[in-house]
Amino acid sequence: MTDNKLIDENGIRKDGRKADTLRPISMQVGVLKRADGSSYVEWGKNKILVGVYGPKELHPRYKQDATKAQVRCYYRMASFSVSDRKRPGPSRRAQEISKIVSEALESVVIAENFPRTVIDVFIEILEADAGTRCAGLTAASLALADAGIPMRCLVPSCAVGKIDGQIVVDLMKEEDNIGDADLPLAIHPKTDDIVLMQMDGNMTQEELLRALEMGVKACHQVHDLQREALRSSYTDADMDDFEEVVMDDQ
Repeated sequence: MTDNKLIDENGIRKDGRKADTLRPISMQVGVLKRADGSSYVEWGKNKILVGVYGPKELHPRYKQDATKAQVRCYYRMASFSVSDRKRPGPSRRAQEISKIVSEALESVVIAENFPRTVIDVFIEILEADAGTRCAGLTAASLALADAGIPMRCLVPSCAVGKIDGQIVVDLMKEEDNIGDADLPLAIHPKTDDIVLMQMDGNMTQEELLRALEMGVKACHQVHDLQREALRSSYTDADMDDFEEVVMDDQ
């Protein structure tokens, strides 16, 4: 395999993975004692910490919604999270990711249980190596479950992409930088309804359908890891409570 080739003739990528293989993933919950819920996820070389605060009364009061809670997400990359020091402060990219993650979580949080309140979700990217929006959304969903926020399901997320003309899951940094396309995806794991989908690059209709098929399968693998992270941190009795909180996630 030449240096500029991202996948060889046997379908093996530069890091040794097959097209449908995820990077190593580990998940923990309950890592921040002063937050209402928290999670820590390592996904490949990504390291992500999430804290959830709320539901709490929203101030100023004129911003309150009398029918439901608001879910506010704050996605932020630490200055030391990338090889070239990132300029501190919010960027347009961070604001865009905060918005789409908020919308994805709003689709599953049972917000009508908490009128006039706000749920704040802080996503801190400590180290970044491609796929941070998917890993951040996955970690945020876990932290909401850890906080006991009622949800219709957990939200697993994973990116799919095209490199050297082939569809692969879970792009690493080099694949993301010079590949042909990138398709972040998040689903409702019970129905496979899509709650987040974006695309950068070009795919044919056939490639897109293949990417969606592979992406949904990858999201289910991520979902299994989310549930295992909760199970490994709580007793069986606690998990019974989680089954009630995450209503349809069975």
